[in-house]
Amino acid sequence: MSIIIAGERSGVGKTTVTLTLLASLRRRGVKVQSFKVGPDYIDPMFHQYVTGLPCRNLDAVLTSESYVQQCFHHHSPQSEYTLVEGVMGLFDGISHLSNTNEKTDFASTAHVARLLDIPIILVIDCSRLSGSVAAIAHGYCSLDSRIKVAGLVLNRVGSDRHLSLLKAALSPLQLPILGVLRRQDNITIPDRHLGLIPTAELAELDQIINSLADLGDIYFDWDKLLPLLKSASSPIPNSQFSTPNSAVRIAVARDQAFNFYYQDNLDLLEELGAELVFWSPLNDDQLPKDIQGMYFGGGFPEVFAQQLSKNTSLIQAVKNSILGGIPTIAECGGLMYLCEKIIDFDGNSWSMVGILPTYAQMDKRLTLGYRRAVVLENTFLLDSNKNIFGHEFHRSHVITNSPQPLFNTYRYDCDENTGFEGWNLPNVHASYIHQHWGESREIPQRFIQECLRGCLKSRIP
Repeated sequence: MSIIIAGERSGVGKTTVTLTLLASLRRRGVKVQSFKVGPDYIDPMFHQYVTGLPCRNLDAVLTSESYVQQCFHHHSPQSEYTLVEGVMGLFDGISHLSNTNEKTDFASTAHVARLLDIPIILVIDCSRLSGSVAAIAHGYCSLDSRIKVAGLVLNRVGSDRHLSLLKAALSPLQLPILGVLRRQDNITIPDRHLGLIPTAELAELDQIINSLADLGDIYFDWDKLLPLLKSASSPIPNSQFSTPNSAVRIAVARDQAFNFYYQDNLDLLEELGAELVFWSPLNDDQLPKDIQGMYFGGGFPEVFAQQLSKNTSLIQAVKNSILGGIPTIAECGGLMYLCEKIIDFDGNSWSMVGILPTYAQMDKRLTLGYRRAVVLENTFLLDSNKNIFGHEFHRSHVITNSPQPLFNTYRYDCDENTGFEGWNLPNVHASYIHQHWGESREIPQRFIQECLRGCLKSRIP
């Protein structure tokens, strides 16, 4: 048993409800494993901050339906309680062709609930509702008979009179009300152009989490919730790759500017024999010693561009290492860091590593969506003509396209072309497309092998 926190639409308070439940559970001293439906990086940071355990992404587009099941059933039994946060509205997914039948809720919260066969708690924003709340609840419960709504959380409830009206309207449905959150304007998590501000930048986060735990303790029906949250499944063993004879050290950039990583990707690198060395392009004045590879994830280099640019000795060390042949993966924010400059929202220009002969410029337009990307030429990670699946989410663009792009890209759910993308250098994979390697394990395997080859070459006299 476990539950998924779903919303009737985006913005109803799924993350607030999820963090409230997690914070209250952790206050009880229990071990909680959380999951997040979809490709999101930031919400899982908040989960991990509260639980102390890495949050796992469940995304059938970036991985597969079977991987979603395997990931969930492997990690959930290792904790006493399990909680999944959904994505967007309950049925909001994408089109997917399977056995000639088009599914329009593929990768949605409802899809994941069906895959895992676990019930849903539906969060409803009641700020502009009274009697109509029953129609919403009834519609979500009856649209798909394959899913089970175990109860409701009523969010943004006003007065006691408002709550009485909501309860009276919902009474004929006999749906348990598992929690009621009042309008709490004083409990907010600040956001910016790509969503919530990450945990590492919030000095007041402990106070916010404690306040949410207080709400959870008081306003949730724990007698009904705890049995739903209890972990009960048995682990499904993961398939293992053979570990290379010699471990390699891979420098993973992780600080306030670079922090978008799927935990499963990091785990895979370690399973394959890599020693991950975390370091900070913001604060360190040199690279870690004796490394054979570098991995730059996404994040917010544009927010910290001035500080990054001032770290000139580190920038030169990164550039020299790449020019010296060290295999490097740079995703989204990592790609921006490898450009000559970042031009921020105010038009200020900040010098970066300069491996990619272009500028990354911020703008208001959001590039968002799943991608099917066709590899154009062989790289040290990928073979030509291979299809890979990833996700884009950024408000910057490079002002000069690569003469040797990595991919020709398409929307995931149709053949609409979204253009050439990425930079293919002999030892650099730089792309705006985020990938989850759960069903593409040959990528970290080839990365490790390339790092090993470079390590052996450096030992030849």
